[in-house]
Amino acid sequence: QGQLVESGGGLVQAGGSLRLSCAASGRSFSSYAMAWFRQGQGKEREFVAGMSRIVGSSSYGESVMGRFTISRNNANNAVYLQMNSLKPEDTAVYYCAAKDNKPWLTPTTPAEYNYWGQGTQVTVSS
Repeated sequence: QGQLVESGGGLVQAGGSLRLSCAASGRSFSSYAMAWFRQGQGKEREFVAGMSRIVGSSSYGESVMGRFTISRNNANNAVYLQMNSLKPEDTAVYYCAAKDNKPWLTPTTPAEYNYWGQGTQVTVSS
């Protein structure tokens, strides 16, 4: 059974940067599509970024496009989210997710993903 563990969250001022990491274990996720979602307080879980099993094929939510970058290192069984120019509205719990069904696609719907981490809190102060 695979597991995903996020790290790297914290408190940062607006305009700052953070890099989130997602360490996978229990199985190789190199053939899986990987994604980051976030959920703010009282809000629905929102797609942030995704990368298919094909390295270099990525997609982003509109609100983070141009500021966030997803990457993956299959040798380390890890995926990352570089977040720049952070805004207070980026405050949320960030989740790493993986899917093995049609891994060339990175849908924006959380239900499409069958592996989830426990989340890491990101707080951006104004």
